[in-house]
Amino acid sequence: MNKLDRWRLVLGKYADQRLRGAGSNLSDANSRLDLALEFLYGREYRGRGLRTESGSLDPSQLTLVSWLGEVRELFPKNTVEVIEKHALERYGLVELVTDPQTLERLEPNQQLLRTLLTVRGHLKGEVLFMARRIIKQVVDEIRHKLESEVKQALAGRLNRFRHSPMAIAQNFDAAGTIRKNLQHFDAERKKLVIEQLRFFERNTRRLPWDIILCVDQSGSMADSVIHSAVMAGILAGLPVFRVKLVIFDTSIVDLSEYASDPVETLMQVQLGGGTDIGKAVRYCSQLVENPHRTVMVLVSDFCEGAAPAELVRAVKKLAEARVTLLGLAALDGQAEPAYDRQMAEKLAACGMEIAALTPQGLAHWLVKVIS
Repeated sequence: MNKLDRWRLVLGKYADQRLRGAGSNLSDANSRLDLALEFLYGREYRGRGLRTESGSLDPSQLTLVSWLGEVRELFPKNTVEVIEKHALERYGLVELVTDPQTLERLEPNQQLLRTLLTVRGHLKGEVLFMARRIIKQVVDEIRHKLESEVKQALAGRLNRFRHSPMAIAQNFDAAGTIRKNLQHFDAERKKLVIEQLRFFERNTRRLPWDIILCVDQSGSMADSVIHSAVMAGILAGLPVFRVKLVIFDTSIVDLSEYASDPVETLMQVQLGGGTDIGKAVRYCSQLVENPHRTVMVLVSDFCEGAAPAELVRAVKKLAEARVTLLGLAALDGQAEPAYDRQMAEKLAACGMEIAALTPQGLAHWLVKVIS
């Protein structure tokens, strides 16, 4: 494709006449690209109040389903993802996820999952069933990537003060074995006779720690909501923790009974709305049974929509009760948050540790807390 044709595709059909004069003449293949791009990005002109023609000599108009098929056929996968993202986020084409035929054609990925959570209240019947299937597929992929590393960090640690009768090679205690068998040293042969091997015991006893995940479901927290649900499922699968899960905006939903099932958790989520963090923290304080063995993780951008003083007061009260507090401005794969730093500093001054972590990072942090 020559440079003029590229500019023609970038600028759209209103540049056609001028660029034709300069030598641009789209081939049939490039005309298909142009039609597919115009279907979406032509909305820029309409958004600026430009009157569209009542009649047209353009080829037959694309439907949403046929347009999606064209996009997938004409563009590479990474470009398709960008175009679909623009369709959903910039131009609000919720028909992509509310029309069964169209939704079936979309590639299950985290971006699509975010969109489904945003419009979940509009999903009904067949579309709702398909949405659940997509959510499960994406969640299973995320969980598969995280679970082994998180469990490895959180499962038992070597206890180098007790020994185990179970002979596990990786737990072999060489120094302890020598000490135990010194009495059997054969001076004549100058060899140590090993009668008993020693192995370190893995400490897998149940630790009486409660984890309360308090998760902000405002629109900016989409990725953190998804990873919080997956992390709750992983933690709930470990016998050493009891997990309580609360999501909030201006309302509060206690999803503790679904903590082990991230798919069901996410089916209860609908992103967007206001934020009352203080109200959610006060609710979570009622879930605390043993403050000294409780970790409360607040996942939020700290953009408080209610009275900031109430949030500060609620966090300070939990800190005074000796609850371990962690405020996460992000809990996702990148841990690169946008958040209210001033509010975060106020909470840190009350005793809440502030961070942005990946799920693996949270697992390692928990190990330090419960050690």
